[in-house]
Amino acid sequence: MQKRILVSVAVAVAAVVAGCSTYSSKPKYTTEQIMEQGFKGKESPAARVGRGEGTAADFKLLAELTASLPLNAPPKGDAASWKEKSTALAKAGKDLAAGKAGALDAWKAASNCKACHSAHKPD
Repeated sequence: MQKRILVSVAVAVAAVVAGCSTYSSKPKYTTEQIMEQGFKGKESPAARVGRGEGTAADFKLLAELTASLPLNAPPKGDAASWKEKSTALAKAGKDLAAGKAGALDAWKAASNCKACHSAHKPD
């Protein structure tokens, strides 16, 4: 009986440690890479999605890119504002890739370039 409890505790601790390492990991992409690969230009994946012309590949790429955004530090401005805006964008990207209802409208609202750039883009 004690052995079974000990094994259960060990499994639970391993699961918690694994979960914590996921959230404390470094971002896969820098903010500059995210902007370059996903948002720069009139034919970027973000531009196509915003026009309603996005493909499943665009959704997948944007979900992957934007997942790193909240893990990056803001280039300038308030960290709480950065976290709020970048988290909303990452969630919208994830929802697009998952095909959730209302995801496109959420994406359009969250991908307001001027709102984020005014607060966080360096001069």
